[in-house]
Amino acid sequence: MTRRVAVTGLGVVSSLGVGTRAHFAGLREGRSGIGPIELIETQGLSVPIAAEAKAFDGAAYFSKSELMMRDRVTQMALVAGEEAMAQAGLASGTAAGADGAQAQVDEALGVRSGVVIGTSIGGSQTVDEQYRLLYGERKNRVHPFTVPRLMANAPCSHLSMRFGLMGPSWTVSTACSSSNHALAQAFQMVRSGAVDVMLAGGSEASLTFGVLKGWEGLRVMAKDACRPFSKNRSGMVQGEGAAILVLEDMAHAQARGADIIAEIIGCGMSSDASDIVKPSQDGAARAMVWTLKDAGINPEDIDYINAHGTATAVNDSTETAAIRQVFGVHADALAVSSTKSMHGHCIGAAGALEAAATLLAVRENLIPPTINYEEPDPECDLDVTPNTARERQVSVAMSNTFAFGGLNAVLAFRAV
Repeated sequence: MTRRVAVTGLGVVSSLGVGTRAHFAGLREGRSGIGPIELIETQGLSVPIAAEAKAFDGAAYFSKSELMMRDRVTQMALVAGEEAMAQAGLASGTAAGADGAQAQVDEALGVRSGVVIGTSIGGSQTVDEQYRLLYGERKNRVHPFTVPRLMANAPCSHLSMRFGLMGPSWTVSTACSSSNHALAQAFQMVRSGAVDVMLAGGSEASLTFGVLKGWEGLRVMAKDACRPFSKNRSGMVQGEGAAILVLEDMAHAQARGADIIAEIIGCGMSSDASDIVKPSQDGAARAMVWTLKDAGINPEDIDYINAHGTATAVNDSTETAAIRQVFGVHADALAVSSTKSMHGHCIGAAGALEAAATLLAVRENLIPPTINYEEPDPECDLDVTPNTARERQVSVAMSNTFAFGGLNAVLAFRAV
């Protein structure tokens, strides 16, 4: 049995704000969520900027006892999931006070619903804090909830418990493609008839001293701004956030009168099988080709691509070449943009936040821009929607993610 898959809910926490409305407003305005690091002490860091979710304060949503059990990565996932489920009309309430009674899906739907969440690192703030105690302050013990807080499956598990989702639930960790892989697997589960509803997306809160020092060591980090596809680009900017989507059997959604944001129509996944950090043009191209085949559409059906667009020298030129390889002459008619220029590279949550931007495009016929674009690069010669959002009819859009380790995942969305 093959079923159509609707997106009926969306929730977002990002450096552009808390909530879908704030995130979309930032994308429309071409506003940068990147600025000086404030979450942590920066002494010893050579990279002074990040895309912090500065409007997000877990204490505004959770009790003290709940905060003791939840790393920031889980807090963000829960707040985004709360918004997504409320928008879908499947459950309502607030993330605060989860110790008490809250709305959950009914049991019959709960056993036919699951969760797939992508995260690259998991509870990195907990790891950083406890390592500092052990090795920096020479303490002999750590917080008793250290393991439940740091485990990578914590966001997934808390979401399943919060909403009573008792079907297949798991965590995906494939670096920068984590949440696109999660969305792809959730899409396949609903399409196959294995479940009726899946809560899927990603969360990442890895702006810690240890993680940032690791990224500094790779020498791929910008020190002033994220400039995807611009000739003077100087590297990526780390971000944090979460985006959660409700994927639902189309017939089920229509029968209950749900507001359908868009339809997911295909996914494609590939492995470069070549280099642990250097991207492959052919690997990226295969993922896009398989997405088109899975969706049953032609290259000229795509109107917009939300690019992986990390603003590193190699990624942007390689992705441009891969798009030209797949789309041929149609590549010149495509609208392309990298929203990482605004919300940063959120690693395991990147694909989910960019799926949100892609939903904005197909829902409102608006191409979010690539900001900070200053100088054309002959090796990045696509229409990258420089600096200002643009109105354009978007019937079908694609969202690319290409991860370290050569793990690629691409999604296709269609307007309804």
